[in-house]
Amino acid sequence: MAERLHKYLAACGIGSRRQCERWMAEGRVTVDGIETREPGTVVEPDQVEIRFNGRIVRPEIHVYLALHKPPGYVCTARDPQGRPRALDLAPPGAGRLFTVGRLDAESEGLILLTNDGDFAHRLMHPRHEVTKLYHLWLHEPLSREQCTQWKAGIHDQGERLKVLEIRPLEAGRGGFGYRIRLGEGKNRHLRRMAAASGKKVLRLQRVAIGRLALGALKRGQCRPLSSGELHGLGMTRSDRAAIVDSPSKHR
Repeated sequence: MAERLHKYLAACGIGSRRQCERWMAEGRVTVDGIETREPGTVVEPDQVEIRFNGRIVRPEIHVYLALHKPPGYVCTARDPQGRPRALDLAPPGAGRLFTVGRLDAESEGLILLTNDGDFAHRLMHPRHEVTKLYHLWLHEPLSREQCTQWKAGIHDQGERLKVLEIRPLEAGRGGFGYRIRLGEGKNRHLRRMAAASGKKVLRLQRVAIGRLALGALKRGQCRPLSSGELHGLGMTRSDRAAIVDSPSKHR
């Protein structure tokens, strides 16, 4: 069955579609020994030999994990500063994975790990409208006017930052808390909004992605997603999900 080459590469776990297009443009992908740089290239994977960096590309069993990322961990494949990575918390034998989107190093909470680039692309693309739910604690409360402004949008560094929903949590020792729902999230989205409002962030935790909740998952632990959870995230090929037996514990 014919399909776009960059989509096939992503489905094989090479990376996201955008990454695969970039690697094609760099000449790192060959089809029957010929460099293939055009992003719109269509292939029949069963009829040709596809290689990435000289190695044959084959479909792999896909892995889908939910991780409670602790503060201090970065969501990158490589970190020049040598900080611990969220990927280091995946169970042994899970294979080469990447994070679906990012949480900044200071933040914690739910993030997904997978080797399915197509799945990651669907979750991150704005047209699929997968919202994310956060709990944010500030050193002092937002005014009613500021909450209204957060929903209307704040301009920062040439971007318009806004939230879909903001509701107060019960105040406590951890500061003044808010339950916030985001649509399309930008880099350090909520931290930038807080700074623009003159507020200091004490803690930021992502508690849900779409219908998938962090639940009782402890810091540093991860677990496989069930077929039902994958379906709730818009995944219809749940038979490709690999079962990873035991959750990884943060030490």
